[in-house]
Amino acid sequence: MFLFCASRNGVAAKEVQRQIGVTYKTAWRMCREVRRYMGYVDGDREVGGPPQEPSKIIEVDDTFLGGKSRRGLAPNKAVILGIIERGGDVLLRIVNDRTTLTLRPHLQRWLKPGSLIMSDEAREYRFLGVVHDHQTVNHSDKEYVRGIVHTNNIEAFWAHLKRSMKGTYIAVSKKHLQKYLWEFEFRHNLRHSPHLMLDRLLQAFPKVALSP
Repeated sequence: MFLFCASRNGVAAKEVQRQIGVTYKTAWRMCREVRRYMGYVDGDREVGGPPQEPSKIIEVDDTFLGGKSRRGLAPNKAVILGIIERGGDVLLRIVNDRTTLTLRPHLQRWLKPGSLIMSDEAREYRFLGVVHDHQTVNHSDKEYVRGIVHTNNIEAFWAHLKRSMKGTYIAVSKKHLQKYLWEFEFRHNLRHSPHLMLDRLLQAFPKVALSP
């Protein structure tokens, strides 16, 4: 857990194997359980809210991870939905595809009504304007910033995630990808208090042990 909290780009099972002298299989299983535990401790919460409440601007976007096709057509390519509060938390979910039918339940679950939301002009986000203040930037026309309207924070997070996944883990299967996403969520959401990361993990042990 210390290694996971001390790294910004993740920890490979090979590194755990080298540092503590266990087999690769044991190291891989240990890493898997640490990631699962990080997701449990971090948890999830609704974000945003109407202007009269203390709330932050929300950015919504999706990206492809893995595979070889740049257009997401490879069968082993995963679609990731990202919701990020400017200056706050990030929430990541693996989804089946980029259609409105698939994304709507996730966004309705985690976005408080009346939130100020930024996205690109993709059609799958158009429904957000019904219950939210939804602003868009037109990337196809090379528009990336219009005052406070932009998706730079989630785009920066995607860039860091993809660099780390490619540089540290090389390849991750869809079956275990959500656990890796929980790992990056945990570190991002505690980035302003990195000294508390390990303490948060250690302090949650009694609650886990007492759970049925």
